[in-house]
Amino acid sequence: MEELEKNKALAERQQLTKKERKLLRIQQKEKERRRYHRRKKLKTFLLIAAAALIVGGGIFSGVWFLGTRPPLPESEFSSKECIHWHTKLSITIFGQKQGIPANIGIGITEQPIHTHEEDNIIHLEFTDLVKKDDIQLGRFFEIWGREFSKDCIFANCNGPEGKVKMLVNGEPNFEFGNYIMQNKDEIEIIFEK
Repeated sequence: MEELEKNKALAERQQLTKKERKLLRIQQKEKERRRYHRRKKLKTFLLIAAAALIVGGGIFSGVWFLGTRPPLPESEFSSKECIHWHTKLSITIFGQKQGIPANIGIGITEQPIHTHEEDNIIHLEFTDLVKKDDIQLGRFFEIWGREFSKDCIFANCNGPEGKVKMLVNGEPNFEFGNYIMQNKDEIEIIFEK
């Protein structure tokens, strides 16, 4: 059937004058150009629709996640307002006081837990909700890039040479890195026999 129509179209073209054939070619090119532009518009529309679906799906997923997530229990928060607390920290290894450098946590950005001077004062400066995990003593050591746990302080680990001990406000404390710092705390970390 297609072959018959091709032959018919060929026969009709052969009977056309040169001018008519030129006009026919122009019309066919115009038809192809319109088809090309329709396809291009369709592709653009489909790409925009796909992007909109992806972005919309992402927004919907985020809203759904936040809306269905159970709220944190009150016990998880240390404060629901901004805080500016100071905790004094001293570290003694084999009777030698260890200095705590200035500007720990201060660089391109300022961490909410940081030091300003070499005065052994840790600054806890949070501008909104404060979770208890945010103000654990271990967090300060993470920011500092130093080892601290119930087993080690810096490169000194429990063993025949000594043992890590911690006092908070003069009382023994066994929470070590998990200790939640409070305003005006005095924390002593001692490594000795």
